[in-house]
This record gives sequence, C-alpha cells and structure tokens, in this order.
Amino acid sequence: MTYALLNVPFLLLAVAVLVVARVRTGRPAWKPLAGTMAVLLVLTAVFDNFMIMAGLVAYDDAQRIGLQIGVAPIEDFAYAVLAVILLPALWHLVAPWGGRRERTAAASDGAGTGVGEPDARPGGASSSAAGGTIGETARRTETT
Repeated sequence: MTYALLNVPFLLLAVAVLVVARVRTGRPAWKPLAGTMAVLLVLTAVFDNFMIMAGLVAYDDAQRIGLQIGVAPIEDFAYAVLAVILLPALWHLVAPWGGRRERTAAASDGAGTGVGEPDARPGGASSSAAGGTIGETARRTETT
C-alpha cells in the first residue's frame, strides 16, 4: 500500500465531516481555513525537509508516488491538510458552545428550548443541571 493510498480514506472522512459542519453550522468559514492551510503547508514543507535531511524520518521509495517538495514526499502534506480540514469542522460540530449561542438568541426572542433557561425560582437559577460557562455556574452558585 502506498502512502497516498493510505491517506485517501482519512482525507475523504475529513472532507465529509467538513461538509456536515458547513451544512449544520455554516462554519468553519473558508477564508480562515485557506489562510491556515497556506501557513501550515509552508511550515510543513520547511520542517519536513529539515527532518528528512537530518535523517530523523525516511520514506520507502517504493511506497511513494514520486512527487516531492524539496526532499519531502507530497504524501506527507496530507497530514497538514487533514488537520486543517478536520479539526475546525469537529470543533464547530461538537463544541459545547456551538448550539448554546443559538438557544440564547432564541430565548431572548421568547422562543427558547427550555434547556438551560432560567426558571421561576428566585435568582433565576437554571433548570438545567449541566452546562453553562464558568461565569454562569458561579452566578447560579452565588444566588442559591
């Protein structure tokens, strides 16, 4: 199995997660991804070349497709691409604050979900046992 073939399923998974994140949240935005990708690819080119020239890393020529930047095989850049695509997409899909901002906006419009909203108890304690920022948790603790 070549290094490029090994990268394909992981890159396809990352692209699929990115598409899901864009459909569900509208994020991550394209410009920050492109900027991050450019910076990370340049850094990868520089440091991969140094590591390969120093003998820290070696690649089997039979497993490479032959394209390279300096002495770094092109396949090695897939890891940087994977990180730039997958990490922000996962962040926007699973970050605990991701949906909370929408619920807060909906609650201010009077169309709240009932989760994490203040109830009728004195001090406006939350009806949700979990969640909230540190500041919100501290305020709830102070008022009870």
